[in-house]
Amino acid sequence: MVPIATVACCSPLTGEVLSVDQAEALAASLKVIADPTRLRLISLVAAHDGGEACVCDLTEPVGLSQPTVSHHLRLLVEAGVMTREQRGKWAYYRLQPAALTAMAALIAPVGAR
Repeated sequence: MVPIATVACCSPLTGEVLSVDQAEALAASLKVIADPTRLRLISLVAAHDGGEACVCDLTEPVGLSQPTVSHHLRLLVEAGVMTREQRGKWAYYRLQPAALTAMAALIAPVGAR
C-alpha cells in the first residue's frame, strides 16, 4: 500500500485528472480510513493533548481490546495517515497532516483550494 503522502508529493491534485496509479493509491488510503473505528481513532488522536495518544488511551473510548485497536492503528500507519513511536512498552500515535491535507484536497471543490 502506498502512503497517501507519497502520492501527494509526486503531483499536485488541484484540478488535474488522477492517473491510474494515483487513483489506485488514493483509493487504497481512503479505503483504510473508511471504517468507523479508524475514523474514531483519527478523531481521538487529533483531539488528544499534544496531538498524540498512547494506544492505552484509545482502547476504552472505542470499546475494543488493545490488540484490535493496535491492528486498526497499524493499518493507519501503513497507509501513511499516522506515525507510531515506541516508548517503553507503549506505542504513541500522531496524525500525519500531509496525508489528511491530500485527502481533503481530493474532495474539496477546485475553487476552495
